[in-house]
Amino acid sequence: MILKEVPRLSKISAAAFLSGYFKPQIPVVIVGASKDWPAYSKWNFEYIKQVAGNKIVPLYDDRPVDHREGFNEPHATMKMSDYIDLLRNEPTKYRIFLWNVLKEIPELRDDFDYPDFGIKLMKGLPMLFFGGSDSSTFMHYDIDLANIFHFHFEGEKECVLFSQSQNRYMYKIPHSLISHEGIDFSNPDYEKWPALKYLQGYRANLNHGDMIYIPEGYWHYMRYLTPGFSMSLRAVARTPANLGRAVYNIAFMRYFDMTMRKIRGRHWLDWKNEQAIARTHRFLPNT
Repeated sequence: MILKEVPRLSKISAAAFLSGYFKPQIPVVIVGASKDWPAYSKWNFEYIKQVAGNKIVPLYDDRPVDHREGFNEPHATMKMSDYIDLLRNEPTKYRIFLWNVLKEIPELRDDFDYPDFGIKLMKGLPMLFFGGSDSSTFMHYDIDLANIFHFHFEGEKECVLFSQSQNRYMYKIPHSLISHEGIDFSNPDYEKWPALKYLQGYRANLNHGDMIYIPEGYWHYMRYLTPGFSMSLRAVARTPANLGRAVYNIAFMRYFDMTMRKIRGRHWLDWKNEQAIARTHRFLPNT
């Protein structure tokens, strides 16, 4: 696995972003991208606890997908104040993801702007993500293959990215958006997962106020090096191929997968895991 460091800039104009990163679909980190927002000085765990402490939040961990669970069904719930105390006091695998700012904590809308990157952002979908020390996501890409602008707050976070051109080596689960759940992308086992040796991607660490641009359809693995939270803004996929795949994923793929889980249960998930390995290993040299 060869990982290049994502380019890091202190600022960028819309024209430079479009020509240098958006059009060629290359990730970039803007250091201190939110420093002109009220959020830069306000957004920390204590502030979130003040404005949303009584909210009941959905929590997710790193357990394997269960055929009895629905799409993005939480593994637990907890008051936000208790969750923040948990983050501060001990390591935990519990994470929050895709928590809509406007729906859940509308007071936060006054704390940030929609930056001008030369493309139209979806203003109804600012999403929050929280995680504890050393918690991580599965390697995945988003169902709508959107362009993502991911702003980080509190602590430090590691991001590993791969473009869709790397799919053949990703151990992609069929009819899904994730790699095989047995892979630890922070410490890959190349003997068990030999195709990973051929991957070429990017990595970056984010600190408070930094933003990473994740091009449309990019695979991403996020690991919280310390407890923290982030907010994603997004823009729709622009290439016809990715737009078509987004429509397919949203309108058909996820419902087909849920239906097959109900019909075939554990056998469906086992078949998909086996296929992820078999299909990937077909591309290995001398196999």
